[in-house]
Amino acid sequence: MNKGFFRVVSPREFLALLGRFPPLPTETVDLDTAHGRFLARDVVAAEDLPPLSRAAMDGYAVRAADLFGAGEANPAYLDCVMDVAIGSLPEAPLPPGFCARIVTGGMLPDGADAVVMVEHTLDMGAGTVEFRKFAAPGDHVMHRGEDARAGQAALPAGRRLRAQEIGLLAALGVTRIDVRQIPRVAVLSTGDELVPAEAAPPPGCIRDVNTHALSCLLRDFGAVPLPLGLVPDDQASIHDALARAVARSDAVLVSGGSSVGARDFTLASLAALPDSEILAHGVAVSPGKPTILARVGRKPVIGLPGQVASAQVVMTLFGKPLVEHLAGNPQALTRTPFTYPATLARNLASKPGREDHVRVRLEPRPGDIPLAHPVLGRSGLLKTLLDADGLITIEADTEGLEAGTRVEVRPL
Repeated sequence: MNKGFFRVVSPREFLALLGRFPPLPTETVDLDTAHGRFLARDVVAAEDLPPLSRAAMDGYAVRAADLFGAGEANPAYLDCVMDVAIGSLPEAPLPPGFCARIVTGGMLPDGADAVVMVEHTLDMGAGTVEFRKFAAPGDHVMHRGEDARAGQAALPAGRRLRAQEIGLLAALGVTRIDVRQIPRVAVLSTGDELVPAEAAPPPGCIRDVNTHALSCLLRDFGAVPLPLGLVPDDQASIHDALARAVARSDAVLVSGGSSVGARDFTLASLAALPDSEILAHGVAVSPGKPTILARVGRKPVIGLPGQVASAQVVMTLFGKPLVEHLAGNPQALTRTPFTYPATLARNLASKPGREDHVRVRLEPRPGDIPLAHPVLGRSGLLKTLLDADGLITIEADTEGLEAGTRVEVRPL
């Protein structure tokens, strides 16, 4: 049997392969439980929001044309014909040459097109108000329909519901919402050398790290982890564990058993499952080359390297996009990841033909972007992750980067 990597793909190809898996089905949830979910379909507003134009400041509603040229040296004077209390409709339209006292949130009377802040006025008594500043149409006004228009999409399908989206839905009276289901991701760790974290490892063994670390990352990404325990390093055990994991989850992560060692059975176990296909065995990144991607039915299975740093880097590169794609984010596999700029502190070498993702520690610099110090070390060491703030990428066609190069740091 050929033990080499037989289907090595580029990072871009790997993300494209993840796109073969469909987003999860839709469910309807209460607004109070929708935070962090992705909309399954457009939300169409049933009404204008605001329903009428409102004041954004305490002051006076005016016709902007009545204050043309007004200023500190040339104040304008208008008579106040009404007070507009919040929660009540104006008594009448605002005639030219007059103003209306209004509070934040109060509805503008017909004819008014601007609000002058109270700080720029002086009540002269007897109903006359001095204006020390001109107004432009729309100043300090929240216009009718500015947040949402009746009959139009207020929020598009695929939008992640943050606090601000939840607030808009509440303002529109939408209390039940269609969202994609939350991905349930099974987590398996393989290897005869592994013992549970609470156990004292005998000589030659180590405590299981990946089950706990990967479960934390999945929660951070918006998934529900299903830790299914440790699996002995034999093909029958791995095959049975994978079959159970696929049956119970929407996606599976299995760490260990993805390289080319004689006792690595993950690949063979996946290939033996019904309706399965190995989509990739190897991805041109470092760390993380031994990564496997398989399809079992309609569900993705990612075989992660057993080395703890490699597994977590691969999760940052591919696990997060997969989870968000399944959860309904239409841009999860194509958008450019968020980064922030830094200056590389030292030269970095790289082998052409693979994309290197180097862990870096950031050193703040007053008045300048931070310095990025590479954190080098073996991919089995946790210290390289503990000391790092993020990753920088050295492209596959590059032999390295020089000190002083501006780099983009992807947060860990």
